[in-house]
Amino acid sequence: MLNDKIKDFNIILASASPRRQAFLKAMDLNFEIRLKPIEEIYPENLKKEEITDFLSKLKSEPFLETLQTNDILITSDTIVWLEGKALGKPKDEAEAFLMIKSLSNKTHQVVTSICFTHKSMQDVVNTITKVTFKALTDAEINHYISTYQPLDKAGAYGIQEWIGAIGITSIEGSYNNVVGLPTHLLYKTLNSIADRN
Repeated sequence: MLNDKIKDFNIILASASPRRQAFLKAMDLNFEIRLKPIEEIYPENLKKEEITDFLSKLKSEPFLETLQTNDILITSDTIVWLEGKALGKPKDEAEAFLMIKSLSNKTHQVVTSICFTHKSMQDVVNTITKVTFKALTDAEINHYISTYQPLDKAGAYGIQEWIGAIGITSIEGSYNNVVGLPTHLLYKTLNSIADRN
C-alpha cells in the first residue's frame, strides 16, 4: 500500500494540530513532526481556497533550505468561509462566541489546502465542505466554549466535539476536512508523488 510506495521518502508534518497528527497515524503513515513559527498573513484580495492555498505554501517557506532530496514536507491550512468572510482561529473566548453565533442557523464552508513540498516541486490541493448548524442558543454556545477548547480551531468549533453532535444538521463533503485534514486528498496526492518519482 501507500507506506510501501513511499518507504524511500521521509514524510514531515509541519503541524502542531493533534487532529492532523492523529489522521496521519490512522493512515499508518510513518512521519516526523517539525515545527517552525510563521506569521499567517495573506493579501486581503484573496478568497476561500486562494487564502488556504497561499497560507499552506507560506508555511513551507521556513523549511525550504533544509529539505533533503527524499523529504516530503506537508503543510496545511483551514479556514471557515461565511458570507464572504474568512474565519480563522479566535483570539479569545469573546471572539469565539461571536464566531459561533455567526454560524448559528446558517450554512458555511470549511476550506482546507494541503501543500506538499518535495525536491524542487510543490503540489497544492484543496477541498471545500459545506456545514449547516441549527439555531444555537447562547447557553449552548457558552457551554461549549467553557467546556471545550475552541481557541485552536478555525471558526471556533470542532465538529467532532459536543457542539458538532448537538448542533450540526447537515454536512456535504469530507467530514475529515472539517476535523482538520482531507485525508482522501492526502492519500491521493502522496500516491501521485510516489508514482512520479
